[in-house]
Amino acid sequence: MSALPAPRRLRRVTLRAFAKINLDLRVGGRRRDGFHDLRTILQSIELHDTLTLRAVDGDCRIRCSAPGVPPGKDNLVHRAAQRLWTELGGGGDVRGVAATIRKRIPVAAGLGGGTADAVAALRGLCLLWGRTPPPARLHALAAEVGADGPFFLVGGTALGVGRGDDVYPLADQARRWVVVAVPPYGVSTAAAYGWLDEDRASRGRGRASPGAAPPPARFAGAALVLDGLQNDLEEPVARRRAAIGAAIGLLSDAGAGRAGMTGSGSAVFGLFEQRGTALGAARRLRGRPEGWTVRVTRTMDRARLEHRLVV
Repeated sequence: MSALPAPRRLRRVTLRAFAKINLDLRVGGRRRDGFHDLRTILQSIELHDTLTLRAVDGDCRIRCSAPGVPPGKDNLVHRAAQRLWTELGGGGDVRGVAATIRKRIPVAAGLGGGTADAVAALRGLCLLWGRTPPPARLHALAAEVGADGPFFLVGGTALGVGRGDDVYPLADQARRWVVVAVPPYGVSTAAAYGWLDEDRASRGRGRASPGAAPPPARFAGAALVLDGLQNDLEEPVARRRAAIGAAIGLLSDAGAGRAGMTGSGSAVFGLFEQRGTALGAARRLRGRPEGWTVRVTRTMDRARLEHRLVV
């Protein structure tokens, strides 16, 4: 086992790992690699975890008290650290770093919290160890910890295609208030895509041919047109989890310019122009008997994200 060849420049670094929502998610056919072909519009939001990395002696350690977060080598932060350690020339198991994750992003909700933490770890460890891989390799490492990993290197508003890991920055959109609501249960990604395939087959559409391109979202100049945005996974999930559809309807009735499910769920979101309207919608969701977790946050543009990346 060998240490990294470059000396550490810092002893401690703290970063914010921001959540994402899928403003639009179109699902095409199943690809030859087993994944579906996607076209998605991703958006950073202010809701974030906080990751602190410290230089220590001994093995890599991960600390997080939030329920549902895997410990040790099963944690995506540990996986990211191991991949970067190996990429930079370290031998054996990653050593010399302790990570503390303060969770605020709900777990297994389609908000990208685990992947955001892992990509924040990649950034932070580059600072802690004083070395950074070439951009293409950093992109590849981010994609290894999650299909949406490359988005968290870009942030703001972006287009994701392929598995969602081929990411293209878009013009920053007007900032909006966001109500994020998470039911007291998760929806597995595999189940959501399986339900979509099942529903398409039952309607006689069959499974779209491999590589079939989903239709694009619409723009007016640089501005994303909210009308017509959709998440192809939303209908099959809501058919089987009625409370998700009801929450989306509540947000829409409360005045959201766009209300829908993010990713494969189970979180839903609503976009609002005014803070007061967003707070009113959040109160209505908190009053529901199902026990939803509700957060009011805002979208983030890339410039603001860069300035707030390291704290």
